[in-house]
Amino acid sequence: MPTLCEVTDLKAHFPLRGAGTLLRQLKGGAPQVVRAVDGVSFKVEDGETLGLVGESGCGKSTVARSLVRLLQPTGGTIRFDGTELTGLSKSDFDHKVRPHLQMVFQDPTASLNPRLTVRRMVEEPLKLHTPLTAAERRERTAAVLEEVGLGVELADRYPHELSGGQRQRVNIARALVTNPRLLVLDEPTSALDVSLRARVILLLEELRQRHGLSYLFISHDLATVRYLAQRVAVMYLGVIVEEADAAELFDHPAHPYTRALLAAVPVPDPDAKRDPFVLSGEIPSPIDIPEGCRLRARCPLAQPTCAQPVPVREVAPNHFVACHLV
Repeated sequence: MPTLCEVTDLKAHFPLRGAGTLLRQLKGGAPQVVRAVDGVSFKVEDGETLGLVGESGCGKSTVARSLVRLLQPTGGTIRFDGTELTGLSKSDFDHKVRPHLQMVFQDPTASLNPRLTVRRMVEEPLKLHTPLTAAERRERTAAVLEEVGLGVELADRYPHELSGGQRQRVNIARALVTNPRLLVLDEPTSALDVSLRARVILLLEELRQRHGLSYLFISHDLATVRYLAQRVAVMYLGVIVEEADAAELFDHPAHPYTRALLAAVPVPDPDAKRDPFVLSGEIPSPIDIPEGCRLRARCPLAQPTCAQPVPVREVAPNHFVACHLV
């Protein structure tokens, strides 16, 4: 499949501010920087779902926001459908790219305007990004609402009159209305209860197959990622430590961090054989990241060589791991 989106060496660093930081600099200390994303590379193929997983705080949402230009990256490149995005002006990005690259946010309530009706929120991207007439916009809006399972009777309601699942369907409809090619889904089901989560997951997969969409699906729910994604990238402390086809990664995890993530997933069968692999300690601060492997202070397999720069090895076809010990 052709590559739709390619991210290369993406960095998002945030300098610390405040009295303590100023005092440190006055004393000759180096400025402190939070390295939230520190050299991330991946590809999303046309029609593919790439799952991006990891603990909270590892930089997943920062990658998502950088991709859709809600954050300006510190470094690296993002190519979407052959166009380099990081050098585009905001005006060019909004007019040429944003209709084709949309995002669904984690919180279905906070991402909706409480003063607008469902119809107005879903129709707004058409006003901004298409030459459609008012009648054509109404027709397109009604069709998309119907497609995501929201009847016409809900079109004139406000967000507070909807359930959590209905609000997230409004978010999905708003993202779909401009016929995008890539949807960035930032934990779109984490704020929903189990039954609503299952319905939204099934809806997303149905929409992907129907429209040939590509997804960057960001989540810490590994069971959902295993169902939706064709490929999975595992992120830890601002970098990707393992990437492989979904079946390969879940059946043969190679990086110690991936093993620990999968070992922590609850299994309903008490007699099921589990990998007892467990990490120790806490995640290091993104202000003071250790040299070499970022996991070495927590990894029970760590060796002196882990303090050296980490190579990325292909341990099986299309299975890449950043680890000295693999």
